[in-house]
Amino acid sequence: MEAALTLPLVIFLVLGTLQLFMMLQGRIMAEYAAFQAVRAGSRNHGDCVPMVHAALAGLLPSVTPYLSGGGSAAEKLASAWKDRIGSNADNPEPAYQKGRGKDGRHDGPIFWLVRESPRASAIAGAEDANFDLPTGDGSDAMRLEVRLIYWYRLRIPFADWVISRMMLAHLGLKKYDAANPLNPADAKAGWDKGSATVINLDPQIRDELSSRVNAKQYVFPIQATYGMRMMTPARAVHFEQQNCASTPEGL
Repeated sequence: MEAALTLPLVIFLVLGTLQLFMMLQGRIMAEYAAFQAVRAGSRNHGDCVPMVHAALAGLLPSVTPYLSGGGSAAEKLASAWKDRIGSNADNPEPAYQKGRGKDGRHDGPIFWLVRESPRASAIAGAEDANFDLPTGDGSDAMRLEVRLIYWYRLRIPFADWVISRMMLAHLGLKKYDAANPLNPADAKAGWDKGSATVINLDPQIRDELSSRVNAKQYVFPIQATYGMRMMTPARAVHFEQQNCASTPEGL
């Protein structure tokens, strides 16, 4: 009897620990991808295309184990890249591929890339030639600052479902009053925060998280930021849309 009551909790502790360590790795990869995106954008007039490409290259090792199987490492990387970069060369939208191998049902964007700065209104003319003429202490120099939201796919069975449901309840997005998966003897989990928002999370991120989990796409939004001085002048043509790829405006 004791084993029947405690076994689910023990299993979750083991699987949940593995999943949390993998999420920590995802956090490190997200920070690296944000750096790569900023570096690419600062050298290419703030263009989203190289920024998205660089971010995907940084995240790809945590998205798919592309080095398994036959063929050279370069061929495997190219194949994994082609499967996820999308066909729109002018505005790439890297996405998980539905029904492909271990990706399963995950077919939404891999990440959102928000350009916090500069804003289109701050760019003088078609190309801001004075981008590198700071005044005073240099704090006025144009900086490219991004926020990357990595929709990290939870990979560990059972732990992915439990963590996702607990996260939604914690955010007040979903009520869960069925049997507690951590303790089957508890017929009512009581995972409910009503309308309260426990974590200060952007409403669009919360809505996207709720939509994906309800579609059984168990993901966790990992956010990373990075900033760097522009190495090339910002061009207005690249800032007609503030955010990159499929990232919603207003974030």
